[in-house]
Amino acid sequence: MPGTWDLSRDASTRRCVLTLSAASGEAGRRLTFPAGCRRALPVLNRVAGWLFTEDAIRLVDKDVRPVLAFKRRSDARSYGAGLEDGEAYSLVPLQIAATGAAEAAAMPAAAPQDGPRDPLARPAGAGGPDPAPGLYALDRFKEQDVCRVELLAGEAAKPAPVRLVEGCRDTGIAVFDPVLWQAGQGRMTLRAKRGHTVELVPVGEGRWRRDPDVGTTFVLRRVEP
Repeated sequence: MPGTWDLSRDASTRRCVLTLSAASGEAGRRLTFPAGCRRALPVLNRVAGWLFTEDAIRLVDKDVRPVLAFKRRSDARSYGAGLEDGEAYSLVPLQIAATGAAEAAAMPAAAPQDGPRDPLARPAGAGGPDPAPGLYALDRFKEQDVCRVELLAGEAAKPAPVRLVEGCRDTGIAVFDPVLWQAGQGRMTLRAKRGHTVELVPVGEGRWRRDPDVGTTFVLRRVEP
């Protein structure tokens, strides 16, 4: 249970990396997080420690009262919690958050094949124009241009380098840490330093969306330098 975790507010780009320590503190067990997290997730201003049981993790205040009471989800890898005002939060191990696997498990189940489909979805292996090297802005939910990603040119049909431009404000892509990209069969594939991959499908001229059937959606949009 102790380790590095990704805390995020659902349906937003607000997130923070928490380190849950096994050491005892004044309010349960100790936890640490970057100072900027208090601004990104104000609920953390009330958090002073953490406690856990077999199926639950609680972030508690200085009086050891629950601030966020996370319960294990059915995927057995992620936890969910809610506040009285309706805000919902997810807590997942950082390794899983980097690939988006736990976030995908927390999303509603996909509609049956004979039901309505996402109009932007494309079947695997669908043909179409391949992405071009260049500078791309990352849009996530209602927040646009939260990070810029440069796809560098390389040899044809071979992976080429990726560079995150300084000032990236999207924790998800920063944690994923893409180092290579490749185009093929009308799709874009980003590969992380740890070997994980994310696939994107075309949704318009110069725009590539993370495969809607896998993980939390974001769009890479071609921009001028």
